[in-house]
Amino acid sequence: MENQLNEFTKMHDKFIVNWNKAMISGDTSSIERMTEDYYVAFFKGVNEKPIIFNRKEAVSGMQQSVKQLSGAKKKFKNRVIRLKDINNAVVFYEQLIEKEERVLARLFTIENWQLTNGEWLLKRETEEPIY
Repeated sequence: MENQLNEFTKMHDKFIVNWNKAMISGDTSSIERMTEDYYVAFFKGVNEKPIIFNRKEAVSGMQQSVKQLSGAKKKFKNRVIRLKDINNAVVFYEQLIEKEERVLARLFTIENWQLTNGEWLLKRETEEPIY
């Protein structure tokens, strides 16, 4: 199990690097690592229901975001990785989006990853703003 955790961590480290490359280039192809039934839920407030996007909607939104935020950087703070079992991992972190030394967004993020045909893919994500 420890070897699998090390392999997953290396993959996730590269995923983070690829996110920042996408923020510079606008090319999101290296971070489009999602299962076909992937979804992301964005929570805005305690009393509001989340907004849920499927894979197609999420990829489109991601492509628009990296173009709008060209030159910004994503920081992944306080990351914690846990394997649920040999084929499933969960990553918790605080995500910061910064541009010109200004924090544009802070989000609590939970990623659920699944090993599918030898490749780690995102199964689902939840995001919640930190004010």
